[in-house]
Amino acid sequence: MTDGPGGAPKPGMSPTFPTAASTDDLERGSTLAPRFDGDGLIAAVATHADTGEVLMLAWMNAEALQRTLDTGEAHYFSRSRQALWKKGETSGQIQQITEIRIDCDQDAVWLKVRPQGDGGACHTGQRSCFYRVVEDGKLVTR
Repeated sequence: MTDGPGGAPKPGMSPTFPTAASTDDLERGSTLAPRFDGDGLIAAVATHADTGEVLMLAWMNAEALQRTLDTGEAHYFSRSRQALWKKGETSGQIQQITEIRIDCDQDAVWLKVRPQGDGGACHTGQRSCFYRVVEDGKLVTR
């Protein structure tokens, strides 16, 4: 899916982000230079901008990240469907971005969002995808 270091996309497939010139630039610089994995993906954690609640973990490719930056609404890449998707396009649970952070080595993204529609994030109908607790080795819905 990618050609070069840092997940540079094949021509015509999606936007290209720069590669950091050094570790110091990567970790302390001001250039967004995400490090996509071997499949061209980066982990994205979405939390509720007002409550801090973890809503979901998803994946982004370069195109999803660029569309998110351009539109202010969360876009992800579905590994099962191998397709880009705009969160909430069919469910109404559009995620409006209030802030985007990237971790120290730029291989994970944190989206602070305000969910629209019913305010949920999970395809099961739950507010958060993390609605189950592990207790004594079993899953309990909370």
